[in-house]
Amino acid sequence: MLEATVKKILQARVYEAACETPISPAPFLSRRFNNTILIKREDLQPVYSFKIRGAYNKMAQLSDEQKAKGVITASAGNHAQGLAMAATQMGVKATIVMPRITPEIKVSAVRARGAKVVLKGDAFSAAAEHAKALVEEHGYVYIPPFDDIDVIAGQGTVAVEMLRQHSGRLDAIFVPVGGGGLIAGVAAYVKYLRPDIKVIGVESEDSASLKAALEAGERVVLDQVGVFAEGVAVAQVGEVPFAVMQHLVDGVITVTADEMCAAVKDIFEDTRAVSETSGALSLAGLKKYIQQTGAEGETLMCINSGANTNFDRLQHIAERTSLGEQREAILAVTIAEKPGSFKKFCRTLGKRMVTEFSYRYADDRAAHIFVGVQIKPGGDDRQAVIERLREADYQVEDLTDNELAKLHIRHLSGGRPSANVAEELYRFEFPERPGALMNFLTQLPHDWNISLFHYRNHGAAYGRVLVGMQVPNGDSAHIEEHLDTIGYRYWRESDNPAYRLFMA
Repeated sequence: MLEATVKKILQARVYEAACETPISPAPFLSRRFNNTILIKREDLQPVYSFKIRGAYNKMAQLSDEQKAKGVITASAGNHAQGLAMAATQMGVKATIVMPRITPEIKVSAVRARGAKVVLKGDAFSAAAEHAKALVEEHGYVYIPPFDDIDVIAGQGTVAVEMLRQHSGRLDAIFVPVGGGGLIAGVAAYVKYLRPDIKVIGVESEDSASLKAALEAGERVVLDQVGVFAEGVAVAQVGEVPFAVMQHLVDGVITVTADEMCAAVKDIFEDTRAVSETSGALSLAGLKKYIQQTGAEGETLMCINSGANTNFDRLQHIAERTSLGEQREAILAVTIAEKPGSFKKFCRTLGKRMVTEFSYRYADDRAAHIFVGVQIKPGGDDRQAVIERLREADYQVEDLTDNELAKLHIRHLSGGRPSANVAEELYRFEFPERPGALMNFLTQLPHDWNISLFHYRNHGAAYGRVLVGMQVPNGDSAHIEEHLDTIGYRYWRESDNPAYRLFMA
């Protein structure tokens, strides 16, 4: 199977649409981590993503009869743009089914490349089901985003270029993983020619379908998939990609949203390219690999797989970068409610910079402050700050890894209710489309009162919403039965220390 896949990669037709992208050195990162770090620039493709390679190669394998029927796919972004461009170039009619939550920038880009866009459902699965129904109805040819050997072969041409452009020492290649098409193609070609080079997959920690499959020895379906890096938000790795690469990859690293944001900044500083979060995923994994293994003097390469991001989203990415770089600690600190307390607190911190400070009067005894403190990257310095404060008799709660604190509490104002209320707090992910909030509200029982609400638009496919609800008649034990019927992802936060300290 390996040899057959490599032959398909070498025979792949991609350069009628795709271009050969360069490898950019990353001098700032290389000095910082004492390794030679290289970035394969797939963000420079005509559709700003590697996806054009697989889409065009699959289209090139179709017969004239198949092309005459027209092609269709389901996609929320990069594959859609790749297929739209490939179909237009070949004179083939293309229909793209996209979830209604797809950012307008991606919908417009697909339409601009000549494809018909059908918006259906709130998630990729609903769009995929509708695409298959249209295949049955109209006889279209379905072009998979990753689960196809010709798509894999097209993506594998990335590895052909990498090994040709860099013939010297190469210790490891880091590949972003969604459905697995790219890593299957890269792993097959690299392991066939240079088995000494490690091929390491990188996944978002809340959509790690390849990691789960490798651990189980078979493909599994994740119960939930995070949407922060929507380009790799896949609940199950593809059947064909998994068959190709399950014995070829040398490991999988998972990273957080904050670590991806930090990698976006790293790519910008070294190349001036603005990557999407999934595009910076493999660099985030490369950095984590260095931290975990202590690697020095090695040559490591990652793939900037795409640059299709909403401009509005950059504010949120920048906001989380310092946390991803471990340059900021977010703390809840209890100080005395009296004049001079804040000055004393800053004196205890020493020469460290306070990056954020939020406070509201609660009573005349103690004040809970929400504070950001600049720390040295690496993580150990955060604990040193906490210990220094505790030695000075401050009560400290570390909120640096607390999603509720980072997404909502730091932006909320208004303080606590004047009286004790029977409130349950939940965090939701809502699809960003008209009517989504009303759908949520209308499905709540009529006697539930909303006592807290916080929402911020981050320019992503999903919005993050914090809701406090007063549930009468002791019905709180059944609250999640009602929430399950709505169909949005949620997390109970009523016992979260950030909520207890600042809002309860």
